[in-house]
Amino acid sequence: MPRGKAGGGVLRRREPLARHTVWGIGGVADRYFEPAGVNELAAFLADLSEGEPLLWIGLGSNLLVRDGGVRGTVISTVRLRAVERLGPAILHVEAGAACPRVARLAARYRLTGCEFLAGIPGSMGGALAMNAGAFGTETWPAVREVETIDAAGKRRWRPASDYRHGYRTLDGPRGEWFVSCRIVLEPDTEDRAGTRIRQLLVQRAAMQPTGARSCGSVFRNPPGDYAGRLIEASGLKGHRIGGAVISDKHANFIINDAGARAADVEALIGKVVAEVEKRQGVRLEPEVRIIGEASSEGAVR
Repeated sequence: MPRGKAGGGVLRRREPLARHTVWGIGGVADRYFEPAGVNELAAFLADLSEGEPLLWIGLGSNLLVRDGGVRGTVISTVRLRAVERLGPAILHVEAGAACPRVARLAARYRLTGCEFLAGIPGSMGGALAMNAGAFGTETWPAVREVETIDAAGKRRWRPASDYRHGYRTLDGPRGEWFVSCRIVLEPDTEDRAGTRIRQLLVQRAAMQPTGARSCGSVFRNPPGDYAGRLIEASGLKGHRIGGAVISDKHANFIINDAGARAADVEALIGKVVAEVEKRQGVRLEPEVRIIGEASSEGAVR
């Protein structure tokens, strides 16, 4: 599989995934493909060997790629980023579209109902896959239908009723990945959406380390509590392993402060889980996806 272009997309061997994650961390992928469109993606999948390991990524938020990298093929949706208005209150959104961009375009179209996406640093495909949320609102309530693709390149449209969603979880058909969706919003005749987005971004900047390299929230909030509060109460704000440090601004954020390796971040995640369980009696569950193979070098302690 040669380095270079495949159709209008880009295909590379031994691609450093640190270039494609917001943490700026990660080993190499055996093969890395950015399709320029869904048709090209379908043709690429149809030509792959049966059983080829596949990993799908978007903007690389909420993702920790281990230092040993990823075997098989990584498919990035970053070029599948179209957002189109289909009707008075319906948007067709491709999986690689950045969530903040979707929120801004909806507001420009005088539509309301997805302002919370302005606070999510990932892509729409990732938001669908984990039912991402912010400021008390989640992704799936606005979804009418989704377009998926399987490992053979077959595309399907599925109604939202084919999926069951909960807090940062989604259950539905297996062996398919999201390539687009259609969301139903409401008319916004008074430009409430634009005002709300500006308010949410101010709130986010005041509460979160928005200027630092982080993946967003690392841990799910346990029922009736907040992961950040539990981590802070355990005395872990500012705790460091190698180049990874828990934010002094919000304890549910881990920052790549000084050339952190994935092993540093993963060790720090483990430290948080152990200390919070020991001191608070609550076992936190990571929200971040940890993928790939570990390096033999380990974390810097």
